[in-house]
Amino acid sequence: MAHAAAGHPHASRSFDDLVAEAAEVSVDGWDFSWLDGRATEERPAWGYRGLLAERLARARASLDLETGGGEVLGSADDFPPVAVATESWPPNAAVATALLHPRGVAVVATQERAPLPFADGAFDLVTSRHPVDPPWSEIARVLAPGGTYLAQHVGPASGFELIEWFLGPQPEARRGRHHDDEEAAARAAGLEVVDVRTQRLRIEIFDVGAVVYLLRKLVWWVPGFTVEAYGDRLRDLDALIRRDGVFVAHSSRTLFELRKPTPTA
Repeated sequence: MAHAAAGHPHASRSFDDLVAEAAEVSVDGWDFSWLDGRATEERPAWGYRGLLAERLARARASLDLETGGGEVLGSADDFPPVAVATESWPPNAAVATALLHPRGVAVVATQERAPLPFADGAFDLVTSRHPVDPPWSEIARVLAPGGTYLAQHVGPASGFELIEWFLGPQPEARRGRHHDDEEAAARAAGLEVVDVRTQRLRIEIFDVGAVVYLLRKLVWWVPGFTVEAYGDRLRDLDALIRRDGVFVAHSSRTLFELRKPTPTA
């Protein structure tokens, strides 16, 4: 891939121009289309959107946790008679409301780490794509006996080549979100494991503006990130991308299918 940047549509633009543009563009919602042509990420083999749509079509009552702007949930064709989504970040909740309410999905604004405002056993399907900190005991509580939790989680050390470019080595943080730990926590909350799959995926970033956009949107990657605070590292990264044509990182994803047991007589 050496020197691939020469043919990239943004290769002739200056560092200052790329960074200024990326610092101003909106990062509301969970739509990454601004990165089209600027960065790519390999997708997991299992196809979460298709699995989600299939389960929603069969459910009686569904709950989508941390729905973001509702983009993934809204890609489904059919929803159950009762369909609810939660979101705690007000700008995303507003985007999700505009997208999902016309489809018959109620969007509930929640507080991070607060109990879910739903009755015990209210849903036979709970879903989530990339939850930050799954509330296992609450998920188990609101699931009906025999109900399913279907979710795609971010796995360990996701994007860490980029994170460590700015923060330096993070050996302890690399263990965070490990599927073994999450599986143990789910079991401790009383859920049964039906299926767990993991995959590590290639990310390619083609200009420094894409980096600025990502770090503004994924605020937990480099906490407190600003262009001013990390200007030197951004310039070094810009030079690397112009030399090599690409900055390569890797994400990891885990697919969970869990079940709430049905009480025995």
